[in-house]
Amino acid sequence: MMDINEIREFLPHRYPFLLVDRVAELDLEAKSISAYKNVTINEPFFNGHFPQHPIMPGVLIIEAMAQAAGILGFKMMGVKPEDGTLYYFVGSDKLRFRQPVVPGDQLILAARFISCKRSIWKFDCRATVDGKEVCSAEIICAERKL
Repeated sequence: MMDINEIREFLPHRYPFLLVDRVAELDLEAKSISAYKNVTINEPFFNGHFPQHPIMPGVLIIEAMAQAAGILGFKMMGVKPEDGTLYYFVGSDKLRFRQPVVPGDQLILAARFISCKRSIWKFDCRATVDGKEVCSAEIICAERKL
């Protein structure tokens, strides 16, 4: 389990772009992570997306999955951003949205390591709400030394 203070050690993101509230499970042997984002009406994006029918933008769901995958990658390598390593989100394959995410939802983020070739990491990611899949994708990140 990782709380927000430890998460901030592994992700360079800060409010309003830090989209992982807690890591519930991290299994380095299985190369997988389970984390969550509590979605509240106080999120700044709800002011314009959409005021009368607030839904979480899909790109932010993808970003939340990528952040969970990033934590997994950092933990697998045993490094932190302060050590001079960053992951850049560079793409996704097999992206699917299945239902909207609204205020009050708890977005469960799951990522599993697939491969790493020439500093390009690939993760199988899923986002669920109440046990129903809302988004899935293979997230591709580039590892870069600063």
